[in-house]
Amino acid sequence: MNTTLQYAAAILAAATLANAAELTGKVSLKGTPPPAKPIPQVKADVNCGKTHTTDVMTRTYVVAADGGLANTVVYIKGGLEGKTFPVPAEKPLIDQVGCMYEPYVSAVMAGQAFQVRNSDAFMHNVNATPKGNKGFNFAQAVAGQVNDKMFDKPELGVRFSCNVHPWMIAYVSVMENPFFAVTGKDGKFTIKGDLPDGKYTVEAFHQKAGAVTGEVQVKGGKATLDLSLEVKQ
Repeated sequence: MNTTLQYAAAILAAATLANAAELTGKVSLKGTPPPAKPIPQVKADVNCGKTHTTDVMTRTYVVAADGGLANTVVYIKGGLEGKTFPVPAEKPLIDQVGCMYEPYVSAVMAGQAFQVRNSDAFMHNVNATPKGNKGFNFAQAVAGQVNDKMFDKPELGVRFSCNVHPWMIAYVSVMENPFFAVTGKDGKFTIKGDLPDGKYTVEAFHQKAGAVTGEVQVKGGKATLDLSLEVKQ
């Protein structure tokens, strides 16, 4: 690489680094949630039962010992009005494995393609029932079958189910911008991207506990925000 190209590459790298922001934090749950329960239908099913040696548990609340709340969608709700952003090229995967959807909660940007795969050696069907987007319901009869799908309008908590195995449930949130994340088992999240410095409204949305918002100031590309939700039975 000649000197001119090296200089241009260095300038581009510096600009990319300057624009890269990181919003981190944690979502916690206040109160004592109902305990997870075994899903007996999984082991009772002639096919699904062979894929598990232990009980499969419900996932309504997944909470760490210190109260960190998993499966919570955290996203920039306010402060980006009038701005548009490119749709990520990445195709997130929603898998069907062991007669369960994995992940249980995920998020994509409106217009972003995602993949749905059957990793089991028997049939599932994928039944998405959004309220603001166009739904779909199709069979995946063989192991390894993958279908690309997309939602074009923002919508929280689109429900996925399987009519063959009715306990199979997952939720996909469709976001207006690319600044979102889903909390891990410890309740922590990281939102990365070209987010300009400024003040933003951030919302944490949990399928059972509801939603809570907070304000955050991104400065120098960095910010931290912790949020908490309360148990709802």
